Amino acid sequence: MAITAAEVNKLRQITGSGMMDCKNALVEADGDIEKAIDILRKKGQKVAAKRADRSANEGYVVAKTNKDNTYGAVLMLNCETDFVGKTAEFIAAAESMIDLAVANQIKELKQLLDAKLDGQTVNELLTNMTGKTGEKIELNQFEVIEKPFVVSYNHNGNRLATIVGFNKKSANIEVGKEIAMQIAAMSPVSVDETSVPKEVIERELDIAREQIRNEGKPEAMVEKIAQGKLNKFFKESTLIHQEFIRDAKKTVGQYLKEVDAELIVEKFYRLRLGE
Repeated sequence: MAITAAEVNKLRQITGSGMMDCKNALVEADGDIEKAIDILRKKGQKVAAKRADRSANEGYVVAKTNKDNTYGAVLMLNCETDFVGKTAEFIAAAESMIDLAVANQIKELKQLLDAKLDGQTVNELLTNMTGKTGEKIELNQFEVIEKPFVVSYNHNGNRLATIVGFNKKSANIEVGKEIAMQIAAMSPVSVDETSVPKEVIERELDIAREQIRNEGKPEAMVEKIAQGKLNKFFKESTLIHQEFIRDAKKTVGQYLKEVDAELIVEKFYRLRLGE
């Protein structure tokens, strides 16, 4: 298929790779951007880890918990421009939606969209906001955690927020905040290697195998080296095995054990504009 200059430029902005490399990857991927990114990775190209930020939708992200920290919610309200996303009316709408969710312990997006807020449903409010601003306004993502202890964290500017659930009621708020900030800063894919989705593992192994073969390594060594690369991925990308941002000499798992040997992170969500 014909690949346009705009498509090549978009992939180049996303990945930082050369123009011809991007064009060839798009041709090989039949124009599919995500497949082209994987092709570049397989060929050893360095790809920007946070590529979505370059074409991020605007809006407001906010997380809150109930008073006894057994319920936490995080949502992303999207708009088209930064100007609208920073207006007092837009921010107030997002805050009202999260307060509504927490007050009623709403469990899923559809339930929140159908819930009443100031005499109208959230869905109706979104439609009215679109009419007023002339921009498409969407409640794009909504996630909930119900655990013995839940902590929320909102990064400055409300473009990023996290919630994290622990297995024990006795968990400390400050410890919870440390872990929530770790999740915000380091963007783990899961709690540990056992909770990494199978498709993510297969994708990482596939990319590693191609990289190794392209480096000219003997076929007999491919699987062993690929497994080593996967283990490195687990260390860098799963919460418990990551270096603790407050003390790089220990992992997050080691930090938690120092606090309480039985304290476990059971679940987390991280929402960021553009991801």
